[in-house]
Amino acid sequence: MDLGLKGKKVFISGSTAGIGFATAQSFLREGADVIINGRSEGSVSKALEKLTGEFPEANIEGFSADFASQESVNALTAALPDIDILINNVGIYSSQSFFETSDEEWMKQYEVNVMSGVRLSRKLLPGMLERNWGRILFVSSECATLVPEDLISYSTTKGALLTVSRGLAQLTKGTGVTINAVIPGSTMTEGAEAFLSDLAEKENKTVQQAESDFFSEIRTSSLLQRFAKVEEIANSIVYFSSPLASATNGTAIKLDGGSMGGIL
Repeated sequence: MDLGLKGKKVFISGSTAGIGFATAQSFLREGADVIINGRSEGSVSKALEKLTGEFPEANIEGFSADFASQESVNALTAALPDIDILINNVGIYSSQSFFETSDEEWMKQYEVNVMSGVRLSRKLLPGMLERNWGRILFVSSECATLVPEDLISYSTTKGALLTVSRGLAQLTKGTGVTINAVIPGSTMTEGAEAFLSDLAEKENKTVQQAESDFFSEIRTSSLLQRFAKVEEIANSIVYFSSPLASATNGTAIKLDGGSMGGIL
């Protein structure tokens, strides 16, 4: 299926690995022009090398930016060209008890996870409205409603993204611009692979058994009962960024494998 994305200019924050990198690959398969982003020049260069090797004819660029730094973000937004599709994907977390999580850690996660999307949207949304076409997607998380007790600060930021996304969508009324949030469930990113490997070693299990036990003992609400592949999440992101999804606006789209429950 042709999603109508050829020649569209896409910027994906936090896209040198994980869901962001897989999303870049999926956009490139559709013929889009893609700008990836990572915190360091080294990570961006490494990701660019992989992508250009896989898509030698594609138009691919990369900008580094540390979203914990206002100065770095200002430099990034000043350098960005007009963008048709913005994927606010960058995110950080720390697994700590509520009582051990410092104010500084709370603010760092809020700065990166929430304000990155706020600042990028503030920069790029006016141009989309002027051109009467554009897409902005915020990548939230099932943790926004499940709220694991060791991820309260992270979950708070992911819940905030749903509010920002819905609020900005209301600014697009009657235009060709749409703004939505996607809510991935547990996904097999590099971080998840490391988590399972550490858990397996700690509990003297195979990685496969550690994954099975995670869903039978921790993420028991999941209907999928496995980690989603990054490609599965990326493909949905790309579809909802396309002209084919023009009737979807102001919505939180569950990609959670059923873990959040409910009928809405």
